[in-house]
Amino acid sequence: MSTMTFARRFACVLTVAAAALTIAPAAEAATKIQRLVSPGGIEAWFVQDATVPLIAMEYAFQGGAAQDPAGKPGVGNLVADLLDEGSGELDSKTFHERLDRRAIELSFQVARDNFRGSLRMLRDNKDEAFELLRAALTSPHFDSTDVERIRSQVLSGLRRETTNPSALAGRKFLELAFPNHPYGRPSNGTLESVPTITVDDLKDYTRRVLAKDTLKVAVVGDVDPATLGKLLDQTFGALPDKAQLTPVPDIVATKPPERVLVSLDVPQTVITFGGPGIRRHDPNFMAAYVVNHVLGGGGLSSRLYKEVREKRGLAYSVYDALLWMDHSALFIGNTATRFDRAGETIAAVEQEIRRIAEDGPTQQELDEAKSYINGSQMLALDTSSKLAQAMLQYQLDKMPIDYIEKRSEIVNAVTLDDAKKAAKQLWSQGLLTAVVGRTPQAAAEPAQAPATAPVTKTN
Repeated sequence: MSTMTFARRFACVLTVAAAALTIAPAAEAATKIQRLVSPGGIEAWFVQDATVPLIAMEYAFQGGAAQDPAGKPGVGNLVADLLDEGSGELDSKTFHERLDRRAIELSFQVARDNFRGSLRMLRDNKDEAFELLRAALTSPHFDSTDVERIRSQVLSGLRRETTNPSALAGRKFLELAFPNHPYGRPSNGTLESVPTITVDDLKDYTRRVLAKDTLKVAVVGDVDPATLGKLLDQTFGALPDKAQLTPVPDIVATKPPERVLVSLDVPQTVITFGGPGIRRHDPNFMAAYVVNHVLGGGGLSSRLYKEVREKRGLAYSVYDALLWMDHSALFIGNTATRFDRAGETIAAVEQEIRRIAEDGPTQQELDEAKSYINGSQMLALDTSSKLAQAMLQYQLDKMPIDYIEKRSEIVNAVTLDDAKKAAKQLWSQGLLTAVVGRTPQAAAEPAQAPATAPVTKTN
């Protein structure tokens, strides 16, 4: 897995999270989700589907990048890049040849709170696919040659990020939102931390994080329950029984308003904005999700798009979304504009956010948002892999297995008063803003910026 910038990671998180909120490509699919427990006690959510001879599995261990040592961000990311670089009796080249020969798709990714994996194969290749995964998880080589090669790739990506305004804005925003907390550290590490990561660090991470007690599994495909149970035991059974995780404290994002400017000589200025969000199990979460569709999550129909793009022509795109984690929550958005119009763009975003915080959505906007959210669920997941990803996310979010069937009712139950309450809770405090680009007066002192918002300039 190649190193990803914050923007790509954020997009990936949003895709999976949105999928978990728009699951159920067909009504009958929801009734087929079953809880399977293997003979060895490995639990999975499972949809048996023989439509095509494929099997897709998504799984995750609690921990993720939040388990990186405080002074060494990037350990989990490096582990994810190296697990498929040789294991058991197979060196890196042979391991990948085995995958390619059978068209087996195997990958790993570190998220903020979880270490995730994905496995996809033809039904007839399931034994070899699950065996390769078992070897990768339980006996990775971490050979010095492979480690240095992957480390070099990670560092190359990090060097590119130093001139990428989107990546810099994402990093700076998280530092601003979560100072002195694991969520504020870059998941893929830094140019200073990655060179210091040792093989012992990688082995220690896998030993502490990859354990059965925090494992969540979702499987969709052409396999019977008895066979799947045996495959799960063979794959995960030898892992440690209990993870040894460092506690991560709950945190509320920095209270807005606050703004930081990062000087970078690029034609377009990137603006990442946001603030404290609403946790996934907050009673008003669904109201927040629906009203956020009105503000910035509804694509071409959103208020931000209409105000910033259509009416003012300030940016090509603008959006915001809710991001929920185990120990915090954010709303976060992004746009990019010509450097000499950055101040005007920030002012337009702030103005629209103040307006919805004060007045909430209209009844028509609310009804249209609910209609879209409910209607899109039938089209969102059209492959076994997407369905497995969403089923996994539900487990990580600690949702009941029948949530799919209840979701439309929960959406429809959101009232205008609920939506107004959520809008006020989310957006009444102003914005945290990270601005990356040239710093003319218009960007350094945006029009209509809140008088209480301190501005910090960094280079």
